Amino acid sequence: MSSQQQSGFFISFEGGDGVGKSTQSRLLGEWLRLATGRDVVWTREPGGTELGKVLRQAVLHGDHMDPRTEALLYAADRAHHVASLIRPALSRGDVVITDRYLDSSIAYQAGGRTLAIDEVEKLSLWATEGLLPQVTILLDLDPRVGATRLTDAPDRLESAGDAFHQRTRQAFLDRAALDPTRWIVIDAAASIESIAVQIRDEVASRLGIVPAPEPARAPVPEVS
Repeated sequence: MSSQQQSGFFISFEGGDGVGKSTQSRLLGEWLRLATGRDVVWTREPGGTELGKVLRQAVLHGDHMDPRTEALLYAADRAHHVASLIRPALSRGDVVITDRYLDSSIAYQAGGRTLAIDEVEKLSLWATEGLLPQVTILLDLDPRVGATRLTDAPDRLESAGDAFHQRTRQAFLDRAALDPTRWIVIDAAASIESIAVQIRDEVASRLGIVPAPEPARAPVPEVS
């Protein structure tokens, strides 16, 4: 299903840990629900399905694994995620907002782990049958700043070290530069409100969304 064939809107959020993806995806979804009247499906990778939760535990909190095994587990989660959740929602005309998608695999497993970019990309495109978001929002932030925002114990990827996360950040930026039509790059050091407005304006422009007019209010009777 290409973006031209689907009736829904597919949006992904990307970026390092601690950049605010969860907060901004919620705010954007709430605005899109009101602006378009569509149902909104919030999801994430890995972990957007029951099988995904099992794979998330294995890949983020399990024992050490080599980069190829890691990439294959992410691709398996993505294939199931798309087939069982994302495509059906898009077919219904829903808005699907995912916290991470295939660009994260390319940034983390190719940029961070240094696997071949084309191999990781081909694997994910095969897993998803070529499905890409119409809009991808990159919340860009120095990984050292993002790390200070984390409150839970770090997982396997969060513990990978500064050099790993700097490579990952650059991989995201390089990928965004290659496809400016799909990507929106936002400075995640700004305030939550400022970021939300920037995202809303860019998404509305990219997707041609005109917010539904507010219901007319009954006139207030004059008091003599």
